Amino acid sequence: MPHLLLQQRASLHLHASLTSPSHSLLHSPSADSRNFLHISNTPTNMQALIFRSSQPFHKKKHPSTPNSRLLTLLAATLATTLFLLFLFRHTLIDPNNHCIPSTTAVRLTDSESAIATQFDDTPLTLVTILHYATALALPQQIKGEIRRAFDVLQSLAPCNFLVFGLGHDSLMWDSFNPRGTTLFLDEDPKWTLSSIQRFPILRAHTVRYPTRLADAKTLVTSYKRDCGGATPTGHALKGDWRCMLALSNLPNDVYDRDWDVIMIDGPRGYFPAAPGRMAVIYSAAMMARGRRKSGVTHVFLHDVDREVEKQYAREFLCMKYRIGGIRKLWHFVIPPVVNASDISHGFC
Repeated sequence: MPHLLLQQRASLHLHASLTSPSHSLLHSPSADSRNFLHISNTPTNMQALIFRSSQPFHKKKHPSTPNSRLLTLLAATLATTLFLLFLFRHTLIDPNNHCIPSTTAVRLTDSESAIATQFDDTPLTLVTILHYATALALPQQIKGEIRRAFDVLQSLAPCNFLVFGLGHDSLMWDSFNPRGTTLFLDEDPKWTLSSIQRFPILRAHTVRYPTRLADAKTLVTSYKRDCGGATPTGHALKGDWRCMLALSNLPNDVYDRDWDVIMIDGPRGYFPAAPGRMAVIYSAAMMARGRRKSGVTHVFLHDVDREVEKQYAREFLCMKYRIGGIRKLWHFVIPPVVNASDISHGFC
């Protein structure tokens, strides 16, 4: 009888243990899960990382408390705010309707950071030598092409030098014009920002191009009807909204100067949806024709092995003004004209 009583008590104790919430079969180390949402606002995207929690997971649902609902609302509000800020920082537009590069810093390599810190207290020429002696990426143009522009810049320096396209040769071009004004225009905001971070001495703007390479043939046959004539600003390009080839909305410091040398090595022009260089070639010719100071404008056009560059050079830069070239580079010397806006009879 005592043995029977002990068995009954043990059975009751085991049953109570198995039915107790603290000893539920659902509560096991493998069910140690967590639902904590961590939001990271990186320069490239928003990342959501889900971690597991040490809070017990119960199959039975409990009604949410006011505190849990409030925390959920606050988390959702924070996530939405960060996401909107992320979008805003990457879509900034300036008053002149030019793309402003994102303010997000681009990560530099140790070598690039070391070069960038040298500009404060080291002569530009020495920093340039150091950069190209240690850089893996080389300038796009070959030695003979570079030498052609170098000789002109040395004969005119200090001068006003306008470069369409930012590339691995930008620091080199800037160093060729000491004490002069060298300005770069590029289509890619991210690349522009990266270049300025690596070489803080550079002056550069990001601009939009209204053309597509696929439209090159149409634009070259219609410009006499759509382009030229008086503009609201009095400048041959600025404010010429009707003309697709006119770069009519560039930063003001492009229009405020007479450019002694213009290098055309951008934007991209090797696939149909690319902007092409049609508008740049037309606008460079208009700048040269509208020169206010005495003298001439040297225009260098790269990649003349491509048909569009050749066609537009012949139409707007004029082969009678071409004084030479080497490989894929043509060199033009263009004089000013009395009325730059009058293009009814063409450029040549």
